[in-house]
Amino acid sequence: MSLLDVAAIKADFPIFDKKMRNDARLVYLDSGATSHKPQQVLDAERTFYTQHNAAVHRGSHLLAEEASAAYEGAREIVSHFIGADVDEIIFTKSATESLNLLAYSFSNTNRGVFALKPGDEILVSEMEHHANLIPWQQLAKRTGATLTWFGTTDEGRLDISKIDSLISTRTKIVAITHQSNVLGSINPIHMIAEKAHTVGALVVVDACQSAPHFALDVSTLDADFIAFSGHKMLGPTGIGVLWGRAALLAQMEPFLYGGSMIESVTMESATWAPAPRKFEAGVPNMAQAVGLGAAINYLQAIGMEKIHDHEVALTNYALSGLQTIKGLRIFGPLDTVDRGGVISFALDEIHPHDAGQVLDQYGIAVRTGHHCAWPLMRKFGVAGTTRASFYLYNDLSDIDVLIDGIAATQKYFKVS
Repeated sequence: MSLLDVAAIKADFPIFDKKMRNDARLVYLDSGATSHKPQQVLDAERTFYTQHNAAVHRGSHLLAEEASAAYEGAREIVSHFIGADVDEIIFTKSATESLNLLAYSFSNTNRGVFALKPGDEILVSEMEHHANLIPWQQLAKRTGATLTWFGTTDEGRLDISKIDSLISTRTKIVAITHQSNVLGSINPIHMIAEKAHTVGALVVVDACQSAPHFALDVSTLDADFIAFSGHKMLGPTGIGVLWGRAALLAQMEPFLYGGSMIESVTMESATWAPAPRKFEAGVPNMAQAVGLGAAINYLQAIGMEKIHDHEVALTNYALSGLQTIKGLRIFGPLDTVDRGGVISFALDEIHPHDAGQVLDQYGIAVRTGHHCAWPLMRKFGVAGTTRASFYLYNDLSDIDVLIDGIAATQKYFKVS
């Protein structure tokens, strides 16, 4: 049974008043791609622009002071949300930028724990989103290091049976997703990090599919860096977060150069401001950061544990219902143990894009395609899947509509 008052929650989201094709109500099952925004977030952004708009950390007038206070207040909200020190929070435009920042900064630094050379290894997994795969591929090419990876079991979980051989003294970086955006499987980050740290490797976690859905605490997760995006957790687009251990950030070279990230400049040289400013060159996404702060406040007012329990209940209900459909194959675990609210599936004789178009006629919004995870698609021998992803504004009736929509899709294509 749902633990959340979904009707009350939906009332905060203007988009749910929208009618879809054929006058259907919106059944939004694509929060894994991007979430909708409550009025509280929209109001926070608008208020920033109408009452406090100025370039942060520039100027001594009232608006500049207010803008800077709002921006830094958002940073403090994020730090509390993940149990970090405030100066360890870096704002970027996206999680993709956060991960690229790390990969480029590591190669710019190229000393101490960041130095990579031929013979060293960067360990990822077969289930990574392209944003946490390609930056490390490119870093390996620039440095001569070798890219290695965890496989995926047929059940859709990370294959950690070879962890002792995959993590060795050659391993310098382990970059791993916390929760698969395709399979929903939640990976044992603490165990992997513990093993990686015994050989001195750095641990980078893509938390895009976990931070919006259950509580994170960097003091217990044991990673060295975490990246996530605002738009998947009720926040605006154009804002991402990178968390890193203070001692590591202090050693790293910048990713971008320009205003606000310097300590001193002459015509011949420059020195850098301490983190986080060192990694935030230029005028930042100020209103978006404020909106993200409002989104986190909204989530915390409901409670991350309640949100997680709600999604587990939805996922369990959906897994049970989908498994009754003939000709439907689920990719990922078939239970809710260490599993989030993402279910990818394929229908016999129906291309995912075709399935998505038919479901759209009933107001059902799902994601179709390879989900920026081509290696994983190749692992399972498919060109793509249809993906339903759940969030706090979904209820059991949404899943009933999905199941009925799949039946209608099979009928449309004359597939029994």
